[in-house]
Amino acid sequence: MMNKLKELLNNKWFKLFSNIYVIVSVAFIIWMLFFDANSWYFTHSELDKEVIKLREQQKHLRLEIEKDKALIKQLQDSATLEKFAREKYYYKKDNEEIYIIEDADTPEE
Repeated sequence: MMNKLKELLNNKWFKLFSNIYVIVSVAFIIWMLFFDANSWYFTHSELDKEVIKLREQQKHLRLEIEKDKALIKQLQDSATLEKFAREKYYYKKDNEEIYIIEDADTPEE
């Protein structure tokens, strides 16, 4: 058993990893990668989540742009434009009255 211990102490890998500079360097690298406030692991995971969120937002906004383009195309006709203005913004002609009846169960737009 004493012989194995001497072999272990004389092993070049054991000497390398038991060096105080190597131990401190490895501890520092592990600390900076995982435990520091600006760590590589946590910073990149937060940034990846933000990229995913922004891509989903980008898809949503592209769909909204397509809907708006279709609506603009429809509103080129004056009859459709008048109907849209009356329904959405409650426009009226000079000689008419508008009464808005809201249902309590209907969610607001």
